Amino acid sequence: MRSSEVTSVGGADGGRRAHDERRNVSDAAGVVVLGACATWSLVTGTLNEGRPEGVLLAVLAVAAGYAAGRMGGALLPVAAPCAGALAGPALVVAVPGLAAGPRFAAPLGHAGATAGLLALSVGAACCAAWAASAPALRIALRALAVAIVLTAAVLGSSSGVVCCTVVLLCSLAAGRMRRRGPGIAGLALVAAAVTGTSWALAARILPDGLTESLEGWLTPRRVELWRDALRLAHRNAGLGAGPDRFGEFSPTAAQALQPDGKPHSALFQQAAEQGLIGVGLLALAYGWMLYALLRTARPTPLALTAGAALTALAVIATVGDALSFTAVSVGAGLLAGMATAHPLADEAGATVTRERPGRDRMTP
Repeated sequence: MRSSEVTSVGGADGGRRAHDERRNVSDAAGVVVLGACATWSLVTGTLNEGRPEGVLLAVLAVAAGYAAGRMGGALLPVAAPCAGALAGPALVVAVPGLAAGPRFAAPLGHAGATAGLLALSVGAACCAAWAASAPALRIALRALAVAIVLTAAVLGSSSGVVCCTVVLLCSLAAGRMRRRGPGIAGLALVAAAVTGTSWALAARILPDGLTESLEGWLTPRRVELWRDALRLAHRNAGLGAGPDRFGEFSPTAAQALQPDGKPHSALFQQAAEQGLIGVGLLALAYGWMLYALLRTARPTPLALTAGAALTALAVIATVGDALSFTAVSVGAGLLAGMATAHPLADEAGATVTRERPGRDRMTP
């Protein structure tokens, strides 16, 4: 065996070990973050007589979805995200509780779940397109993504159309990016900007004209729910009022014709019910997913596409009630898992490459 071949094999082994180490670090971080989220909900629930079952179910849904996505992405790197892309619209159409429309206009939450699930579906379809090697298959999968955008329009989900279109355009733009670091940083900045603007709106520190415009778009009732949550968070900044107790303290929620006891924002729900530590843990969960995408060995366009879809969901969850639906939490975990999986086909290809020098010695 020539020295250059030895060097090539050694470099491949070293690269694989480095990738395994990065993957182990991101997986360990995920275990710590999700475990902390579950533990803190139990702590605040115990001390404030809250009901942490909803938070625990959401954490379990993300963890289960992530594990299933990792397995599916390793075994079927194209078929698994394609199946996920088809499952999202099917759930929206088949499950009445997720469909946007006049029946669910008042509760405020179902429209966010519809938009979030469709945005994740578009992200899955685009990820499958980037994982496919055949040009015709890539075109078909991107056509599927366009069909999901049209599905959002047919269902009357305006926020879904906007979010799905943004994810699709970001996926196309990701194909021109050589480095994923700036893209991941940009996605994090978008999420931070939406979070900061929402907090400023609830705290009444935005200019009057901008406040009126945003309230008209978000509806005054939703903004009043946020302000109730912010007042509750100021009174209980450390531990919050306890999981699932916002409705007991919110005058706006009590006046609703169909009260559901939620501020219709994951940000303000965490602040009101689990304090500032709960808000920090929610931010860490999103940051962990972006970190896992930053460190994954999958192609940069695929990682950035998944990041765009998860960021779209983060934006929707900041101004809506998307994360209260188990299907959305599972979908987020599935997409993150599939985008960070290491396909077994790549491992088999690497094994064949390492074995070739041994066969070359027998050739004349």
